[in-house]
Amino acid sequence: MMFSKNLMELREKVLQESAPLFHRVERIAEENTRKVLDAMRECRVSDAHFNTTSGYAYDDIGRGKLEELYARIFGAEKALVRTQFVSGTHALATVLFGILRPGDELVSLTGKPYDTMQTVIGYDNESPGSLKEFGIRYDELPMVDGKVDQKAISGIIKPRTKLVLIQRSRGYSMRSPLSLQEIRDITAEVKRVKEDCICFVDNCYGEFVDVEEPTQAGADIMAGSLIKNPGGGIAPTGGYVAGKRELVELASYRLTAPGMGDELGASLSNNRLLFQGLFLAPHVVSQAVKGAIFAAGMFAGLGYRTLPLPTEERGDIIQAIELGSAEKLKAFCSGIQKYSPVDSFAAPEPWDMPGYADQVIMAAGTFVQGASIEFSADGPLRPPYNVYLQGGLTFEHAVIGILGAAQAIEDLEK
Repeated sequence: MMFSKNLMELREKVLQESAPLFHRVERIAEENTRKVLDAMRECRVSDAHFNTTSGYAYDDIGRGKLEELYARIFGAEKALVRTQFVSGTHALATVLFGILRPGDELVSLTGKPYDTMQTVIGYDNESPGSLKEFGIRYDELPMVDGKVDQKAISGIIKPRTKLVLIQRSRGYSMRSPLSLQEIRDITAEVKRVKEDCICFVDNCYGEFVDVEEPTQAGADIMAGSLIKNPGGGIAPTGGYVAGKRELVELASYRLTAPGMGDELGASLSNNRLLFQGLFLAPHVVSQAVKGAIFAAGMFAGLGYRTLPLPTEERGDIIQAIELGSAEKLKAFCSGIQKYSPVDSFAAPEPWDMPGYADQVIMAAGTFVQGASIEFSADGPLRPPYNVYLQGGLTFEHAVIGILGAAQAIEDLEK
């Protein structure tokens, strides 16, 4: 691992400056670990809950206990936690299709949704099976200076608006993620305008970054992926939905079938990984956030635009860096891949990734395929060539990988 003298000197400077910021992250991790431990004790988790089931899996005690845990930890009435969810987008789509009916309107309050959600909505055209194809209307509220335009909420919510989508994380943009206070203010304004309007939060990348979750800050329902934050880096697949009982039940009828809901669904993977991943999640998330802070400091020190800055409040685990050229984006991802524990010999190449408008380059030498709580980076090949860095099961790996990315760009510029 040969890094230049310039990078090693900057590393020491950034680590010293980041120490007070790390302390706050560690306090949040301790509080969230206490919350998870309290829930596991109160729910009387036992190794009997780690067994697998097959077939219809009626009365799967492990599945039921895991969902009880998620609901308690997230301050929700009910949760749906399943390995049958193939991704976070699948969990989000299940909520939307479960709740919305022909003639209803969906409004995004955080501007243009993330790329994969656009095909779910039927954003630019009627993609097969999209909400638009099922007669569900869509509107969106553009963000102003990277913030939700709360003053304009009253103008965009109409009598037919049944649900508002609030995307906590940034997606492929350079806006800040939403804080819990912003989510609290947004949901309060929505309810003031239309009391029965459902507030749905895309919580991907946000779990355990703060001491509360959106369902504790006014959201009616939220969803996310188990191979991001709440899986703790060891959940093999899956997603979750949590919120008000009747809304989660509607989502469950979409996941399985009307009349079946959450009563079926075999635990084919080892349930222990899902329980243990949830237990580890607060610590693993803290490692990812510390890595993001370090990345922000390093690349700001190298003259790049970073969002957020090291000292700014964080609502997710993602660090965005504006690199300015396709060559630097490719070099950055190559540097991350080189210092990955899996497939370190591979050379990342842009490809037509399903659900994305542009080619995407991705560095992901992960133990679980596509797990973005593990140290990884990706970005679309479009100006201004932003890279989105996320995850890190250990802070030490994040530091080495970030130095590797910086070295790859330094070598490119020689």
